[in-house]
Amino acid sequence: MTLALDPTQALHTWSLFRTMGRYVAPGSAPSGALAENTDGGGLGLLELPAQLASHGFTSAQLCHFYLPTTEASYLAELRAAFETASVDLEVLLVDDGDVVHPEHGREQQRWLATWLDVAEQLGAPRVRVPAGDQPPSADTLALSAGRLRELAAAHPALRVLTENWRGLLVDEVATTRLLDLLEGEVGLLIDTGNWDGEDRYRQIAAVAGQAECSQVKARESAPGVLDEEDLEQSLRALAEAGYAGRLSLVYAGSDDDEWGRLAQMQGVVRRVLA
Repeated sequence: MTLALDPTQALHTWSLFRTMGRYVAPGSAPSGALAENTDGGGLGLLELPAQLASHGFTSAQLCHFYLPTTEASYLAELRAAFETASVDLEVLLVDDGDVVHPEHGREQQRWLATWLDVAEQLGAPRVRVPAGDQPPSADTLALSAGRLRELAAAHPALRVLTENWRGLLVDEVATTRLLDLLEGEVGLLIDTGNWDGEDRYRQIAAVAGQAECSQVKARESAPGVLDEEDLEQSLRALAEAGYAGRLSLVYAGSDDDEWGRLAQMQGVVRRVLA
């Protein structure tokens, strides 16, 4: 299912981490970056698509750790829930795994492959995986490219993406080099909030033109207060690069009213687009 939509109607589901009860499924974060939590009592995943639709969202990037099980029957039920709500599952986001780990990289690659199988069962056309969490070097970039290409080759029905993220893709230089090594076999998801520094907007603009998906992240100028100026500059960096895809909003701030802050972000995006 592919929908024509207002670019402000796309959402990265990390934005609703509190709403989802801070749920992290057992076994979904082997690195320990996220603590497992099944006792939050938040919105159930099967209810999420209808809630997205009720708040005006028609596209979702789904975090893998929200899935309480990967049993085929559950995946079919979740796929049907997205279809019934007319919410397009743009990409499954696998938020763990380090394919360039010096000891466990191959094992992590096999673990990621199981999530590519899940993405196929959910009917997601894309899956995003980390490029690696080691410092960039000629060796680590080449190793990442080789293993990401292997993942993509083994799942030709999926478009595999990676992100300007984690220890490997720390700047535009490393990201551009990896994309060159991937030779188009694996694509890029650009996250506007993953790089810091005074030149971050220039760096985003330097690579975003090659991106197929985005995550437009809101920083805070104070606890619970969106930094609207930063959000506007990030959007302009994407426009400068010629990025024309969906703008999947990411609220990662401290306000528990996640829906309210997302509505505020939508207002900023509409103002900039106008």
